[in-house]
This record gives sequence, C-alpha cells and structure tokens, in this order.
Amino acid sequence: MSDAVKLRVIRAPNPSALTGPGTNSFLIGEEGVAVIDPGPDDPGHIAAILAAAQGRISHILVTHAHLDHSAGAARLSAASGAPVLAFGPAGAGRSPVMQRLAGAGDMKGAEGADEGFRPDMRLADAERVSGADWTLEAIHTPGHMGCHLSFRLGDAVFCGDLAMGWSTTLISPPDGDLIDYLRSLERLARLAPRILYPAHGAPIEAPLPRLAELAAHRRERTAQVLAALEAGPATAAELAARIYAGLPGPLLAAAARNVLAHLIALGELGAAEPTAVALADAPWTRRQG
Repeated sequence: MSDAVKLRVIRAPNPSALTGPGTNSFLIGEEGVAVIDPGPDDPGHIAAILAAAQGRISHILVTHAHLDHSAGAARLSAASGAPVLAFGPAGAGRSPVMQRLAGAGDMKGAEGADEGFRPDMRLADAERVSGADWTLEAIHTPGHMGCHLSFRLGDAVFCGDLAMGWSTTLISPPDGDLIDYLRSLERLARLAPRILYPAHGAPIEAPLPRLAELAAHRRERTAQVLAALEAGPATAAELAARIYAGLPGPLLAAAARNVLAHLIALGELGAAEPTAVALADAPWTRRQG
C-alpha cells in the first residue's frame, strides 16, 4: 500500500470471544473516504466514523453480511449519502453444495447473518472502485461466508474474517464452506500481499506464513475428525466435545459448526457419510475403502 494513502482504523465497541477486541472499521483516503466494514449498528461507532471522515465518505464497502460487519451500513449511508457496495446479500455466493443444503431447509445459517442486508451496488470479483487517491480491487474470497470479499489496495489486503492473527475463523454451513475457505486462502497467498488487515485484531505483518498456518490447521482438524469417527458414528456436536475438550459452552457450539463444515467436506470427498438426512444433527460415519 502506498504511503500516500491515508489509513485510519475505528474499532467498534463489540468485543467478544468471536470478535476479539471488536470490529475494525477502516477509513481509506482523504478527499473521498472509503469505509470498509462499518461494523454493528451502534450509533456511537457510526458517529466516530463520521467524525474521523469529516464528512468526506464517498463509498461504504462491506466484506460480508454478518451483523458485526454490515449492520451499521444503512445508518452510515443515511448520514453520509454514500452508497453501500458488497458482493451481495447474506445468501449470495454459496457453493452448489451449500445452496443445496440451504434449500433443503433442515440447516439454519450461521448466527449473526444480516438477513436484511442489501447493498446499493454489487461488486463482482476483480471489480475496481476508485476515489481521488485510492483504488480498491474486490476479491471474492468465500469460505467464512459465500458473499465474502477481500479488498486489495496496492500490496495490502483488507481480508475481513478470512484470516486473523489471533484466532481461526468460524466456518458454519450453509454460509461457511471449508473447501471454499481453503481455496480462498490459497488465492490470497498467490497475491503475495505485504500485509493483511483483518476485520478483527491487529494487522498480519507476515501474511504468507500465517495463511499457510491457517490451512495446515484446517487439514489437521480434518484428520482429527476422521480419527474420532473411528470410535463409531457421532454427530458434529459429539465430535466437537471430544476434539475441543474443555472448551466453554458458547465456544463449543461454534466449534460444532466448524466440525460440521469438516464433515460436509469429507462427505463431498467420499471419506465420511451421514446416517440421516438432517445433516446438522445426524450421526456421521467414516467410509471405508
């Protein structure tokens, strides 16, 4: 990223086990300011963004339609007059597998999806948006959510929830897709960014090792799920309780959604199969041969 482009961060007051210290809202440029991820619909946070931008917001960009990223977009747009740009609403960009699961109606989406979110303009993969002193390229990076975008600014990438330095991301079907997630990590690595700016936590100053670490972690988790199935059929929740022993209840529920993502991916690869139609609650077995 060019040193000539001004970058500011306003952190939303929404810390939690899943959001870390809170959502980062990034302000880029000076003459016409781009805001990436306005965050939750918190009047104080939106006021802080408006004050920092000094009335110069020209674009509001959203990485994905989770409430901690997109819910403040409508309030910020109404106050600034700037349009909201994103890949699409919450269900956009799902893989065919996840579209099928969502259509079956037996698997609800991830908690925190902003079902009412509708951008003013849709951004396609590789589409560019420019201001007086910046140009951002949209990169479709599904996995955490089908509609997830990252934004490239020179040699920097604003990567939303795809990668974080302090934690791994939640992958909760049918919004999250493990196979898409691994592909998106690979795509981001091929861009060889100098720095990553996640939507939660500090910048990642060594992107390639961190991206490789995140991919390796998911592959290790897949091996753990397969090994746990050796003991016999088990649901995602039962497997999570074994694999994530000692994890507090609220986080264990999120871990079960991650395990379900691994099971669905293993099912697509022919390594595991459910014993019931409703996948979220079905016992899974390991396929032999």
